[in-house]
Amino acid sequence: HHAIRNGVGLIDQTSFAKFEITGPGALAAVQWLSVADMDKSVGTITYTQLCNERGGIECDLTMIRTAPDSWYVVTGAAFGAHDMGWIRANSPDDGSVVIRDLTSARAVINLCGPKSRDVLQAVCEDDVSNASFKYTRAREITIGSAPVLALRIGYTGELGWELHIPTEYAAHVYELLRAAGEPHGIVDAGYRTIDTMRMEKGYLYWSTDITPDTTPWEAGLGWRVNLEKGDFCGRDALVAQQESGVTRKLCTFTLEQMAYPVGGEAILLDGMVVGFTTTANFGDTVGKPVCYGYIPVEHLGRTDWVIEVYGEQYPATRHDQPVHDPSGARLRA
Repeated sequence: HHAIRNGVGLIDQTSFAKFEITGPGALAAVQWLSVADMDKSVGTITYTQLCNERGGIECDLTMIRTAPDSWYVVTGAAFGAHDMGWIRANSPDDGSVVIRDLTSARAVINLCGPKSRDVLQAVCEDDVSNASFKYTRAREITIGSAPVLALRIGYTGELGWELHIPTEYAAHVYELLRAAGEPHGIVDAGYRTIDTMRMEKGYLYWSTDITPDTTPWEAGLGWRVNLEKGDFCGRDALVAQQESGVTRKLCTFTLEQMAYPVGGEAILLDGMVVGFTTTANFGDTVGKPVCYGYIPVEHLGRTDWVIEVYGEQYPATRHDQPVHDPSGARLRA
């Protein structure tokens, strides 16, 4: 965790599910499915939710426009079959939209941390400076002998790239990055590290923090919803909820004493349970346990929060923004 916050790390994220949406009807399909506006320039990375007719979040994923009629989609390792199934079920079946699974064809190496650009530039002839390669953009680059789709995005809250590599080149690219990173103290990290970092950054996890029973408004993802782009699945429900107001909000908490929450803990006010945590982990940068949980909006002004962990009650602080780099400056460096 500290090596990535302060230096550079490599994370094998090959288990991500990857698939492609193509065809003459692809733009109309992704516009109907997504709450965000997907009609962006080629090379744009868009983080979006796909909602059901109730406005609940069925999928939480990233789409990259790779051609006027093609999107490359990346989602969680456990959610590929679910997300592809949802997209197929809600897309035309007349042949105008083709959905192709690419998971086994592409390895993914996440190069992340404030020194990641130094490492990438050392093995790549392409210009990866901030001026040339901006945050939320995708480009084809060459690393050694490998053609790589580089996505300037990540799940750690730090400068970095997800490198999507034809599987047969994965070891070659890893070895080049590892050697180039040695002078910078590069480390190998895993999904447990990602979880501690994403908790501090306010990044959500589908199936716990967000589900088909929670909406973008409730989860604090309203900034992804574009009501002006035209109709999309769940739009009517989201408009109705925006007009009536939400009754609960997903909030970030830190515990002010050491404990080991894992998710599912009771959130208390005046000795009464008002909610439960969705996910939790220790934030190694902030030095405190970090939890997410939904609470009734009428209690947002309270400051006397308590979270019960394994039968013990601990004072908690609610935060209105991520506890690490709330402005996102490190991502855009």
